[in-house]
Amino acid sequence: MRSDPLSFLTTELDTLKAQGLYRHLRILSDEQKAKTTVDDRQVVNLSSNNYLGLTTHSRLRERAVDAIRRYGVGSASVRPIAGTLDIHMELERRLAEFKKTEAVVVFQSGFTANAGTVSAILTKDDVVISDELNHASIVDGCRLSRASIKVFPHKDVDAARTILRGLPASQRKLLITDGVFSMDGDLAPLPDLCALAEEFGCIMMVDDAHASGVFGRNGRGTIDHFAAHGRVDIQVGTLSKAFGVLGGYVAGSRALIEFLYHRARPFLFSTSHPPAVAAACIAAIDVLLEEPQIIDRLWDNTRFFKAGLQALGFNTGLSESPITPVIVGDGVLAMTLSDRLFAKGVFAQGIGFPTVAQGKARVRTIVTATHTRADLQFALDVFGEVGRELGIIR
Repeated sequence: MRSDPLSFLTTELDTLKAQGLYRHLRILSDEQKAKTTVDDRQVVNLSSNNYLGLTTHSRLRERAVDAIRRYGVGSASVRPIAGTLDIHMELERRLAEFKKTEAVVVFQSGFTANAGTVSAILTKDDVVISDELNHASIVDGCRLSRASIKVFPHKDVDAARTILRGLPASQRKLLITDGVFSMDGDLAPLPDLCALAEEFGCIMMVDDAHASGVFGRNGRGTIDHFAAHGRVDIQVGTLSKAFGVLGGYVAGSRALIEFLYHRARPFLFSTSHPPAVAAACIAAIDVLLEEPQIIDRLWDNTRFFKAGLQALGFNTGLSESPITPVIVGDGVLAMTLSDRLFAKGVFAQGIGFPTVAQGKARVRTIVTATHTRADLQFALDVFGEVGRELGIIR
């Protein structure tokens, strides 16, 4: 009988179980809402990226259904062959207007937008200067490009400058950062990084996934928030979080976008978005432009919940966004906290290594515009009760 060549995977899984870090997938059987049904339990949902509640917005639903009636359910081709519909071009045009750039290309996900762009524009002769907490999609894109990778400590502009001083002036350089860091919720020092890129002639790239729909006027992102228009060469955003749908996009010059049409492998070799997805994304732009009050509600809820956690004595790190980590350090303790919260009606996922560094495990919470004050106060009460039971707070 042939031995199992994948038996080592079972060993790895057994190790995770022994360490208390093995996780079952939580299963939703309801809409992605502020209060929803997860594993057959009604819970306050603090784990979703649905910042503005757009996954269930009536305008997005209607546009998606209309698109299915007009175009069908799929595009059946990659963009360069027969998969570019007029609705895809409309979405890219509308996003370019929204982001105040010359052009936009839409990808199947934020991950492929980052990885596909970095790997397309760089070669083994180039160098990337990257924040140590940048998203995995940036890391993977850098590796795929075969460029040299220089990592600077989180948000340490002086350290990045030291790296740049040691590089040949003629070498092509990409300075890259998240706009909002996905596990800590803090913002990049974007004006200082832009100045650094200008000083050393770097391509400046920002992954604004968690800023899209959240920061800046009408949710235009950190570039707008910091008034850095014209200083960032490549902007990456997502359509899967605050926009409530699916996909990622790259915004920049017309030359950049035309080049990605020809060289970005996810664009070249993946079937394009279903028409309903493109239509719903266009509707999301309309909502951001015409209903900005939902962003105000998001921030009102964020301030209330963040202040409540801090008053209880939890360590919320340096968060400046609706992403608010409850940092406990030990991985098993973070998973236990998450499980106890869930048992009492609060869905907030535990995050440990390798997603975050060893010793910095946390429960990651995200507040949305659609949470009520009653939802958030209930969650705070449960956090307080469980935090005291586990000795995390007094």
